[in-house]
Amino acid sequence: MVRLLSADSFLRRPAAVAAAGLLAAACAAQAQGRGEAQLPIRIEANELTGRPDHSTVAEGQVELSRGATSIRADRLEYRQADGIARATGNVRISREGNVFTGPEVQIQLDRYEGHFVEPTYFFSATQAGGQAERIEFLGRDRLAASNASYSSCTPDDDGGYAWLLTASRVTLDFENNEGTAEGAVLRFYGVPLLAVPYLSFPVSEQRKSGWLPPTFGLDSKSGFELAVPYYWNIAPNYDLTLTPTLITKRGAALGTEFRYLQPGFSGELSTHVLPDDRVHGGTRWSTHFLHRGRLPGDGLYEIDAQRVSDDDYWKDLDRHIDGLTERLLAGNARAQWWHGNTELYARVQRWQVLQDLDAPIDSPYSREPQLGVRHRHEFGAGLRASVEAEVNRFAQHDQGVLSQRPDATRAHVLGSLSWSVVDTPGWFLTPSVSFNAASYRIDRDDGRRNVSRVIPTFSVDTGWVFERPSTWFGRRYVQTLEPRLLYVNTPYRRQDDIPTFDTAPKDLNFTSLFTQNPFSGVDRVADAHEITAGAYTRFFDEATGAEALRLGLAQRYLFREQRITAEGTPSDERFSDVLLLGSTNLIPDWTLSGFAQYNPDRERTVRSTLSARYSPGPFRTIGGSYSLVRNSSEQLDIGWQWPVYEADRSAAGSGACVGSLYSVGRVNYSMRDERLTDTLFGFEYDAGCWIGRLVIERRSISRSDAATRLMFQLEFVGLSRLGSSPLRALKDNIPGYQLLREDRAQP
Repeated sequence: MVRLLSADSFLRRPAAVAAAGLLAAACAAQAQGRGEAQLPIRIEANELTGRPDHSTVAEGQVELSRGATSIRADRLEYRQADGIARATGNVRISREGNVFTGPEVQIQLDRYEGHFVEPTYFFSATQAGGQAERIEFLGRDRLAASNASYSSCTPDDDGGYAWLLTASRVTLDFENNEGTAEGAVLRFYGVPLLAVPYLSFPVSEQRKSGWLPPTFGLDSKSGFELAVPYYWNIAPNYDLTLTPTLITKRGAALGTEFRYLQPGFSGELSTHVLPDDRVHGGTRWSTHFLHRGRLPGDGLYEIDAQRVSDDDYWKDLDRHIDGLTERLLAGNARAQWWHGNTELYARVQRWQVLQDLDAPIDSPYSREPQLGVRHRHEFGAGLRASVEAEVNRFAQHDQGVLSQRPDATRAHVLGSLSWSVVDTPGWFLTPSVSFNAASYRIDRDDGRRNVSRVIPTFSVDTGWVFERPSTWFGRRYVQTLEPRLLYVNTPYRRQDDIPTFDTAPKDLNFTSLFTQNPFSGVDRVADAHEITAGAYTRFFDEATGAEALRLGLAQRYLFREQRITAEGTPSDERFSDVLLLGSTNLIPDWTLSGFAQYNPDRERTVRSTLSARYSPGPFRTIGGSYSLVRNSSEQLDIGWQWPVYEADRSAAGSGACVGSLYSVGRVNYSMRDERLTDTLFGFEYDAGCWIGRLVIERRSISRSDAATRLMFQLEFVGLSRLGSSPLRALKDNIPGYQLLREDRAQP
């Protein structure tokens, strides 16, 4: 064994060619190679000959190593005089799972100039590789490849690839983070899908201007839509994406996304403009502005505003509306400051409501402005206090078809004092007193009216946790019994002459039942003299701590008539509805849950939900739920991801791409209206080296109108995706949906 010392690395790691996707691993190795330049070279071989200070020849199972880089060959010659190394015969270069093979490589170690003849390469990061006719090393930071190819597929018996990216010439400039490809063509089963005479791309994870993969889609409202985004890297902290789009039914459109980042603030501005909508008529647009920053001291501010051109925008172009409420678009500007346990805040909020004559919605009040302060204090010995003081100016701008409601100014103070008399892992006891004080100046048609009220509340909250070991079906569990009592006493104060500005009844559940007030917001405080009793029993796996079973029961008892209720009419029912819930995964691969709200006076269920999901393994899930709200709605919802056919890759011949077909879908059926409301159905085909997705989504807009969208996508594993992505729709609609590549072991 002979050890050679050199100031430079023996060989610069060849990079992959033909597209930015295949370059990431090679570029990382290129940068790491610079760090190995000072490490010694180690050569092992069956036979080692040479003359000192002249040349060294190694033959027979030659292995040269420096750091994490290893080079194997049948023969290697290194000439110290000119610094040229030449390896021939079954040359194999490997580093961190990346492998390069070929018959011959020659390189000048000082200048990193040379060539690699007919190299084959494989990158572990993308599980893909390819071949080139020749790679030329043009210096420490540049190289070029001719007639290069790239694919994550292995060839079939005839030497063909399911997908293949080729280029006549590729050059990489690592110093300037620029690569170019000439004559690049992406073929899918021999059919050209994308051809680019000249392509420029980044050769590292740093950003670079250039065209992005096109997207396309088809829906019943707009027809075929083709978008080709262009990314402009303006500066390290600024970029802009321009997306010209052709919509066959409506016309040409342009989308933009501008992002910026500064030490004290950051944000983005997105727009979509359709200058002449041939279906709707006129110019249509949407915009979303999000800006966040820091204020002097310990403060933050945020501006988040979204607006569209017209009320029908959500029906026709909903993909360009961000957020969960596509008909209720918020505009917020807020600021917050903190000093210890004190918070100061200010906000201006204004909504855009997209009204529909067939299905109008209630427009929330705007806040112009909202100013407030919150403070919390710990006195010790379990004594805590909190106070909130706030002023709001409520204004109603978007009335639509709804009746006029008055504007108002409200000042309120909320305060509480609580004492944790007992606070242990097995028992807590917390009495508290609180108050809700509010003063209103209401703008009515007959003049302004001032209304004030102060409402106190006294409560005692207590609960226990008991544990015992338990055994079910041969498995050991820890079973808990967790009873809880909440006593609340709030006197009656008249409030029917005060509009509701930010108040709504809370949904009745186990959380809201154990609260002092059944209303959210400030404007309504229910008079209450009541006690709420409930209990959980839970089973935890003794080995893992995971919850295997939960059962719950709760009910509220009224000591007197309640005059302020969510229904708006007084209630003299002593006992509230009974809430029951249960959930379990005791049965392997099954998750079961249920909820019921039972009215003992009517002896019937008012509201109930039952759900079940079966998930026996990866990419296998099917679930359904039934929900009933008496005299309101009754729905059945089923979603699934399930294999139609799964290929046995271990038995696949020739290493060719073999496929598995999966069905995905969701059906939501209104039993009350006897119609399908929202549906989604499609297939995913995983061929190992590529994935195809075809999904049809139908979304109800009204009882008589619906929008249908077709989404088709090809994902070339290790490269990129083409088409319109259905992944967001699948994740949002199918509980337990998994991306096909998430849990698949790499080949």
